[in-house]
Amino acid sequence: DESKSAVGPAFMDFAGSGLVHLTGGVGALCGAIVVGPRNGRWDESKANDFDGHSVPFCVLGTFFLWFGWYGFNPGSTGSMHDAATANTAGLVAVNTTLAPCVAGLLIFLLRALVLPPRLLDVGAFCNGILAGLVSITA
Repeated sequence: DESKSAVGPAFMDFAGSGLVHLTGGVGALCGAIVVGPRNGRWDESKANDFDGHSVPFCVLGTFFLWFGWYGFNPGSTGSMHDAATANTAGLVAVNTTLAPCVAGLLIFLLRALVLPPRLLDVGAFCNGILAGLVSITA
C-alpha cells in the first residue's frame, strides 16, 4: 500500500495548515530581516518600556481571528449532510465558543486578582482568548 511508510502513516495536510503556516513564517522572517530590530531594542535602560500601540486594534484582530475559527473548526468535521454530522459540527462550534471564553476570563481574572502587578489587562485577555482557541483546535 502506497500510503504506508516504515515510520507510520503518510503525512496528510487535511486543511492546508502546513502551507499556511510555512507561508506566514517565511513572510514574517523576511519582514523581520528587512525591518530589523526596533530602535532601542538592545538598550538595557529601555528594556521594560515596550508597550502595545493600539489596544482597540489588538481586540479587533482577536475577534477577527475568533470569527475565522468558526469556519475552520466546524468545517473540519468534513461534512454536514445529515443530522448526526450537523450535530457534531454544532458541538464543535459550541466548544469553539466556550474554550476561548473560559481561557480569556481566567487569564483576565488571574492578572486582576492574583498576579502582580494586579491590572485589568486587555492584552492578556486577548492572549487568553487565542490560547483557548489554539487549545480547542489541538
